Amino acid sequence: MNGFSLRNLISRAVITAVDSARKCQSVGLKMIAGDQKQHVEHLEPYGFTSAAQNGAEGVALFPAGDRSHGVVVVVADRRYRLKGLKRGEVALYDDLGQSVVLTRSGIVVNGAGKPIIFQNAPKARFEMPVESTADITDNCDSGGLSMQQMRQTYNAHKHTENGDGGGITDTPDQPMAENHDD
Repeated sequence: MNGFSLRNLISRAVITAVDSARKCQSVGLKMIAGDQKQHVEHLEPYGFTSAAQNGAEGVALFPAGDRSHGVVVVVADRRYRLKGLKRGEVALYDDLGQSVVLTRSGIVVNGAGKPIIFQNAPKARFEMPVESTADITDNCDSGGLSMQQMRQTYNAHKHTENGDGGGITDTPDQPMAENHDD
C-alpha cells in the first residue's frame, strides 16, 4: 500500500444529505479539502437508526484507500448532544430536545412538549405505584373524564331514594379525597 492510499483510508466529513429509505442508509458528505461524495453507506449499530441533520459530522472509512466505495461508521452532532452526563449514563436525543436518559438515579423521558405515544400493544403494565402531577383521563378519545372530574361527580352525587323515604339522598358520607398521604 503506498503513502497516498494510507492518507485516504479515513476522513472526517460533514453530512450534506441523508437517504434513509434504503436498506442501508446512505449519506452525502463534504470532506476535508472540499471533496464531496454522494450515496456513501452509513453503517449503523444493530437496532439503532437515525437521520442526521445536515451539518452533522461523521467519520468515513475507505478500504485500501479507495475513495470510490467508502462507508461512514460514526455520525454525531455536537449542536444537539446532551452535555453533563455522569460516567456510566446513556442517552438518546434529537435536535428538538426530546430525550431518554438512563441516569444513575433512574430513567428520565423528556418529550420536549410533544406527546409520548405508546401503540400496538395489548396493554401497558406498571409494576409500581404511578403518580401524576396532571389530570389522568379515562377513554380520552371518546369524551372520557379526568380523575378529578370523576371525583367531583361522585362527591356531588345525589339521587332519588328507592327505599322508605322517597326523597333525595345526601351526598356520600365519605367523599373521594383529592390527595392522600402514602
